[in-house]
Amino acid sequence: MKIADIQNNIKEDFELFENWDERFEYLISLGKTLKPMQEIHKSDENIIKGCQSKVWIFAYKNEDKLVFEADSDAIITKGIVALLMLVFSNRTASEILEADTKFIDEIGLKEHLSPNRANGLVSMIKQIKLYALALQN
Repeated sequence: MKIADIQNNIKEDFELFENWDERFEYLISLGKTLKPMQEIHKSDENIIKGCQSKVWIFAYKNEDKLVFEADSDAIITKGIVALLMLVFSNRTASEILEADTKFIDEIGLKEHLSPNRANGLVSMIKQIKLYALALQN
């Protein structure tokens, strides 16, 4: 499945909910499915700057794909990072670098976040793209 297909599935999932309280509950449930991050990777070098809460993202290469580990100390933020992991983990660097993130605006996520959380979301995406750039060879 391509990144665009996953993004379309996410848009369809968000359309199932009538309001943002339900969508936030869905994000929280996504956060609970996030694979536990190894404690060794919860380091200052993997922390996302610009986030209101603590968010860690770590990437490594498995054959030609990038695998991400992520976690957060806040439940909604953990759900947001889990959403990004659905889209970007187990993808090639070129897939990640070429992917757009307009699905975030299309589901209305950014406009329903506090300014600090919205900035954090942008910082998470930027870090994911930077990992892809660094690990593309």
